[in-house]
Amino acid sequence: MKLLYGAYTALTSGLFLSCLPPFWIYTRLSRRHGEHLRERLGYIPPDIARALSGSPRIWIHAASLGEVKVAAAIIKALSQILPSCSVMVSTNTKHGRELAIENFGQDIPVVYAPIDFIGSVRKALSRARPDVLVFLETEIWPAWLTEARRMGIKIALVNGRISVRSVRGYLKFRHFFREVLGNVDAFSMILEEDGARIRAMGADPKRLLINGNAKYDLLVSLAEPTVEAEMRQILNLESSQLVFVAGSTRGGEEAMVLDAYEKIVREFPDAVLIVAPRHIERIPEIRSLFERRGFRYQLRSELGSGEAKRTEPVVVINTFGELFKLYSVATIVFCGASLVPLGGQNPLEPAVWGKPVFYGPSMEDFLDAKALLEEVDAGMPISSPEMLAEKAIWLLRHPDTLKAYGERARDAVMRNQNAAEKHAGVIAGLV
Repeated sequence: MKLLYGAYTALTSGLFLSCLPPFWIYTRLSRRHGEHLRERLGYIPPDIARALSGSPRIWIHAASLGEVKVAAAIIKALSQILPSCSVMVSTNTKHGRELAIENFGQDIPVVYAPIDFIGSVRKALSRARPDVLVFLETEIWPAWLTEARRMGIKIALVNGRISVRSVRGYLKFRHFFREVLGNVDAFSMILEEDGARIRAMGADPKRLLINGNAKYDLLVSLAEPTVEAEMRQILNLESSQLVFVAGSTRGGEEAMVLDAYEKIVREFPDAVLIVAPRHIERIPEIRSLFERRGFRYQLRSELGSGEAKRTEPVVVINTFGELFKLYSVATIVFCGASLVPLGGQNPLEPAVWGKPVFYGPSMEDFLDAKALLEEVDAGMPISSPEMLAEKAIWLLRHPDTLKAYGERARDAVMRNQNAAEKHAGVIAGLV
């Protein structure tokens, strides 16, 4: 056992063994957080293991909602390249699991990922017996990677991205991560910059490819014309009504969005604002802000499926999984986590609907998407709420220019496809 991995194993084992008993007691008394605890400890249900009857057996780890969407595109491509393969998907989060079950139904088993403790990962791997283990985006789990390698399982990191912010932390432990990344057989990264960062962390350049972002492929297939009509009915929106959607906002940004909306609504009194916070547990804080500022609003949950009508100028989204659909009704869009230093959100989700997209200076987690839009003059960078309002009002006064921005944004996404097929080819190449 290598020294650094031995230290990591000793540390995580000690933490695991000391924390498990009180956590187990807590789950029994509170009936919280205990769902599928056995899976997290590596006990994959026998019926799921039996369902992996094809060959090769491929385990794809998609941590949360975003990665599950990427997994769907890659699995679709894999089914064309390896039609007899069996695929299993694991997630870390409850909402990721729910989306995976909704997307894959009975065709692909879904489990919770094992805790990165040597006993849990060994148990899970011995039960699932995958030929290839696939991690999406930035999932780097030392025990999982090392134990899979010891069992002779091929390992790939696909649709890989390493952000400017996260690489700084990794580089502080470069010697350890060089050891961990030595277990990976193939790195299929999104951008050259991602490749450079993971090389700096210690990845073998000979195992590295640049294949683009598989999210592009999925977005086009999801942008169905019927969605807009459905969302307009639910939100009681006329086809000509101006709609400002602020998506995945983070703490502090809702106040900035309101600052901009106040200016917009003076010129366009019928404009509707839809705010979708990244974390819905912040809804009480957001409601308090709106009430202090004197804005009338309704919660999305109050509108049901079109039974209750939207009558207020502002809608606050307090439900999961609808943001992509909401972009379909937007006239203009602001992507959150970008006017605060949190790395941004994916601007291609509104772009694929043909919407002009505004974003702040913090877009470190989506530099590829930002560059894609700006190359064709389709992105709208802003640095303040005042600039957001100013640019939005100008565009709304010039509908032909607004339409042209949206068309260029959609065309940019349409032209950059087939990344999922390239990533799937890397996986197939390991079989």
